[in-house]
Amino acid sequence: MASISTDPNGTRRITYTDKATRKQKCIRLGNVTAKEAAVVRMHVEHLINHAATQSPLNTGTALWVATIGDDLAEKLARAGLITARPAALTVAGMLEAYGRTVVAKQKPSTRTVFGTITNDIAGYFKPGTELRSINAADAEEFKYHLQARGLASATVARRLTHARTLFGHAVKLNAIAANPFANVGSITELPKGKRVYVPAADILKVMQHADPTWRTILALARFGGLRCPTEVLLMRWEHVNLADGEMTVTSPKTEHHGGKAYRVMPIFGNLRPYLEVAWELAAPGEQFVVGGPRGDGYRAAANGPKGWVNSNLRTTLGKIIRRAGLKPWPKTFNTLRASCETDLLDAGLNPKAVTDWLGHSLSVAMLHYARIHDGHIKQAQAFGANEGVTKSVTTGSELGQTAPDTKGSRTAKVPESRVLSYVGRLGEGVGMGGEGLEPPTSSL
Repeated sequence: MASISTDPNGTRRITYTDKATRKQKCIRLGNVTAKEAAVVRMHVEHLINHAATQSPLNTGTALWVATIGDDLAEKLARAGLITARPAALTVAGMLEAYGRTVVAKQKPSTRTVFGTITNDIAGYFKPGTELRSINAADAEEFKYHLQARGLASATVARRLTHARTLFGHAVKLNAIAANPFANVGSITELPKGKRVYVPAADILKVMQHADPTWRTILALARFGGLRCPTEVLLMRWEHVNLADGEMTVTSPKTEHHGGKAYRVMPIFGNLRPYLEVAWELAAPGEQFVVGGPRGDGYRAAANGPKGWVNSNLRTTLGKIIRRAGLKPWPKTFNTLRASCETDLLDAGLNPKAVTDWLGHSLSVAMLHYARIHDGHIKQAQAFGANEGVTKSVTTGSELGQTAPDTKGSRTAKVPESRVLSYVGRLGEGVGMGGEGLEPPTSSL
């Protein structure tokens, strides 16, 4: 067992006998308190037993070793109790290592995103900061820093996810014991004000002010649920099987996931007429569904050195929407895709099939895509209206209650015919106006 000794000058040391060599060893702690020395002795004893028996290291001791200073870690390494600690990894070193070994293999768009989070982390924590000095409280403060900059909640969530990935990589490298961002919460759901549903009637109105190329783009986004610009502009005629009613969608967004570089989906009934028209208008030999000089120009602008971007598609569509007398909606193309998915779910189709066709999970659909619109409210208001309403109406006496009689102390039962008559009038849109009450007002 290890023991604590105090030198004449007040410094403390831990001595113990090495079980392998039978030699006495000493770890000098310097000027520390008796309580601090006792903590070190306890963990040293765990390390001695671990080295002798090769049994699993106590979790508390493992965390303690990961958080002690370099000076004590070096002394424990010289004593053969722990592995020599590598040079402390700094924020700049972590970003450089991750960028060189991981990000360099990713798509240009991913490298662009990495550049953004690199600037955020290096600007807040400073490049020379040692990683193991950053704790969970610092990670929370980083979140508040992003929020204070006025970034949208979804943007903050994405950057925290990237930070969590970066520090998780440092854990894999054994540079730090735990990920300080592991439990930093964030809201990823789209704000209510941006969860808009665009009715098909509005898109038909917009199409009246669009040229054939844009009618095809709108149809693929709103009636096909394709991501724009990537999936819309990459759709080729060789992938459209009008005879069998299926099409194969190439998806750059999910291609890095095994087996998700493309997906096969039905040609929905409201999309088919637009594909047939686009096929009739396509020039001989045209490869792309959104083809011609306009389509080629959009592809060249959207798929540049930094990967897929919206280019000027959103700006152009905003102009078309205004020409139709409508106000552009938030997240223009994503909202069209979400509206398509909402229609498919409303139609009663298998939710798993719908989400597979559109290329994401059911949980993602519920969190980011499914919308609530006026039609749902009307359905809820009509729910159960014709299913035994008269049987469900309960008079006051059936509830053990009575209505006061205006003639004296007697009580009178509320006539059931009067209650049923009132329920019937509700179905005719009659509110609680009349008979001494305020006239009804709309709650919508």
